[in-house]
Amino acid sequence: MADIRITQLDFSDLYGWPNDDHTEALAVFTETCGIQQDDDWRKLCDLAKRGPKARPFFEEHFLPLFIEDGTDMLFTGYFEPEIEGSLERGGRYLYPLYAMPPDIERGMPWLTRREIEYGGVLEDRGLELAWLVDPVDLFFLQIQGSGRIRLPDGTVRRVGYGGSNGHPYSSVGQELIRLGKLQPHEASAGRIRSWVRENGIEGTDLLRVNDSFVFFRPVNEVPPEKGPIGAMNRSVTAGRTIAVDPDLTPLGAPVWIEKEGVTPMRRLMIAQDTGSAIKGAQRADIFFGTGDQAGRAAGRIRDPGRMVVLLPRDRVFAMRQRLRQ
Repeated sequence: MADIRITQLDFSDLYGWPNDDHTEALAVFTETCGIQQDDDWRKLCDLAKRGPKARPFFEEHFLPLFIEDGTDMLFTGYFEPEIEGSLERGGRYLYPLYAMPPDIERGMPWLTRREIEYGGVLEDRGLELAWLVDPVDLFFLQIQGSGRIRLPDGTVRRVGYGGSNGHPYSSVGQELIRLGKLQPHEASAGRIRSWVRENGIEGTDLLRVNDSFVFFRPVNEVPPEKGPIGAMNRSVTAGRTIAVDPDLTPLGAPVWIEKEGVTPMRRLMIAQDTGSAIKGAQRADIFFGTGDQAGRAAGRIRDPGRMVVLLPRDRVFAMRQRLRQ
């Protein structure tokens, strides 16, 4: 891991801090804070659930830390797709959405995407959760990690992340740039989809540059009005949840983001999710919600900026004491 540099800031250093809706952020914080086991987090969670004034709560009990590892900040977006599918194979429904095979050892590399799709190793094992119309939709559903399947009768089934084949994620967009097929400013999710569909077998085969293959599980416990399940086994919230690298940002922590780009964003988010492509101290994926509109918004985001993690004051003081010893 690269050298980590941590700089303590003041709340006055956070651009736009006074203008955010801290009450909304506090409500999202309470959704997952009870999962954290450490005493300092649990005490703050108990206090948060008593309904304090939101902005003073964060300012009095947390300290902002700017964590760097030598890489530039990158914000991207993700969403929960809603995809046409069926519980039965046939007709237009040809592309299977698989559950995790029981013989895969979690955390250990298994077969690559290419080996899985060409080898037929998952066929006739009863692992199919649904059948989809479009292989490109299936690929992007794996990148998002969760989604809704709209069945022919109009009902919806939700699926969530069930595991992976243990291989790292590789970007199809970066491969298209490397091959000279797209310019860097063109590599949005929508443009990548279009290129793959327009190029037939060549386009579909290009998806296999990503060795990572994601499996799913049925999600029946989440009400329709709630967001999909994130890494903390709770629903994520559009516009307030980010996915982070949990090795550098604690799950459940408040995180102040200063996203630049066409649509700047200054907002207190909660780190409630992870992603295979989200690695580094200054890397975050913003959850935009469910459906096509959320997908278009998420697909346009590839912006610089800064994110600042809020940690409990007691934890920061303890860190300082250890450094002095």
